[in-house]
Amino acid sequence: MKITLIAGARPNFMKIAPIIHAIQKVQFDGKDISYRLVHTGQHFDEKMSHTFFTQLNIPEPHVNLNCGGGTQAEQTAAIMVAFEKELMENPTDLVLVVGDVTSTMACSIVAKKLNTKVAHVEAGIRSGDLSMPEEINRIVTDSLTDYFFTTTPWAGGNLLKSGVAADKIFLVGNVMIDTLLANQHKFEAPKFWEDYQLKKKEYFVVTLHRPANVDNADKLKEMIHEITSNVKGLPIVFPMHPRTAKIYKELGISAPNLFIVDPLGYHEFNYLVENALGVITDSGGITEETTVMGVPCITLRDNTERPETIEIGTNELIGTDPKAIKPALEKLLSNQWKKGSIPELWDGKAAERIINYLLNL
Repeated sequence: MKITLIAGARPNFMKIAPIIHAIQKVQFDGKDISYRLVHTGQHFDEKMSHTFFTQLNIPEPHVNLNCGGGTQAEQTAAIMVAFEKELMENPTDLVLVVGDVTSTMACSIVAKKLNTKVAHVEAGIRSGDLSMPEEINRIVTDSLTDYFFTTTPWAGGNLLKSGVAADKIFLVGNVMIDTLLANQHKFEAPKFWEDYQLKKKEYFVVTLHRPANVDNADKLKEMIHEITSNVKGLPIVFPMHPRTAKIYKELGISAPNLFIVDPLGYHEFNYLVENALGVITDSGGITEETTVMGVPCITLRDNTERPETIEIGTNELIGTDPKAIKPALEKLLSNQWKKGSIPELWDGKAAERIINYLLNL
């Protein structure tokens, strides 16, 4: 069996890594399976260096299609043109896509038009918000997918409601958590840990990048003010997304307990998260990681495609009104935050289940 694995952005490689490791494991056992790793180049990321691949034990991609930049339509078209050529030159039995980036959707379309089966890892997650490009990518990809690998029963329920046959849906767990658990023993303090005099469970981590939160300068300024003013003087470490940094520089904000840092490597960032008193974010993936690590998480979004992090985990969705930040922090700082637990099958073995299912299919 030949599998083509698609990755378009840094988080995709974190999801692909355990799948590659699972393939290598069954290859060692004599199974007839091979893979080709295709990087579409959707996101240019200076941290996608050799060190990144070494850190997570990820092999270098077999090919980089270099399809970065442009509008949504331009990028989708570029990926489709490049991947069509790639797939025709390197036929495969199955194209496996992960997550919900533009590459996920574009490569699924190309594969189906070339009569190649598609497997979607993280199938069925939905926010219900069509203003998010990711939601459109999810819907289109799942409309073409042959094999649906889900993180939770909620995701499977979404697929059943849309008419997907139950025998095509496989609850396997969360490959991002596979990577988290495999690397947890390697987490290390970032270089600034001593400089900022950080102490375990005595600081907050903030990440913000969604347009609803960062594109409006006044709103971003108010959010940062509400955060810095309501943590009882505790340090706040803010690894800043380039999109946010561009706007932040114009705001003239200064607070003695706010530390702006560059984006961090996987091990350093998750060390910060694991040892934080709490996390304030608008990321979906971080809410999964905080749930597994038992760290309180405040999410500044109006909806989420990961309801399990709220229903089961440590996450709370408070919306995008800056005034909602103070009461959430008061609840957290008074030790009234829920403890949370870990969703079913988030045990580090999701990728093994995926490969076993594919071999049997």
